[in-house]
Amino acid sequence: MASNIHRPLSPLITKLESIATLSTEERHAVESLPVRVQVMRARQDIVCDGEMASQCCLILEGWACRYKMLGEGKRQIFSFHIAGDIPDPHSLHIPLMDHSLATMTQATVAFIPHAAMHSLTLRFPSITGVLWRDTLVDAAIFREWMMCMGQRSSYNHLAHLFCELYLKQEAVGLAGEHRCTLPITQADLADASGISNVHVNRVLKEMRGNGLITLHGNTLVIQAWEALIRAAEFDETYLHLRKRRA
Repeated sequence: MASNIHRPLSPLITKLESIATLSTEERHAVESLPVRVQVMRARQDIVCDGEMASQCCLILEGWACRYKMLGEGKRQIFSFHIAGDIPDPHSLHIPLMDHSLATMTQATVAFIPHAAMHSLTLRFPSITGVLWRDTLVDAAIFREWMMCMGQRSSYNHLAHLFCELYLKQEAVGLAGEHRCTLPITQADLADASGISNVHVNRVLKEMRGNGLITLHGNTLVIQAWEALIRAAEFDETYLHLRKRRA
């Protein structure tokens, strides 16, 4: 994805318009938000568990994740985030972080002061509705992740995750023709799915053997989309995408 030096909030506009409709005035208001843009290295915490947040984080380029650590060093990843995502909108009203947010790759991040976000939502109540819709979609994704971890086999679970990650990227113009970026490790997949790294390796090998996917470096190629959907019992309704990009 090309950098938007002069319009750093363009990825947010694209993301919001994948789930709702913004007027020209609303787009201009979002684009006028004050931001501090920072390039961060891979595997760097953006905000940590227990900190008080005073700004929201917008991913402009790269990937991030929400996670929590247990005392013995085990990590649970709760979500993956791509360009256009604001992973911490809840911090506007619950500033004490109960989990951490970190980059997974080198990432360009825009920090938006809470005061500016509160002002925006007061001036444009409909934008409040769009942000609320985004939060509700996020909750729907959490429910699907819980279903996957509790009831699906490891094979079904990873197939479901790949369908989700592809469609999220396709909706904002970052993927197409059933190819998308997947710049995460098998260890990341293990921490997101609750299975071991070794078992992730077995499942990926089985998927490749069944002709569903191939992985080329940081690129996921879905070779049999309909078969992957069937394996995952995937229904994209929970993503609540307003439109699908060809």
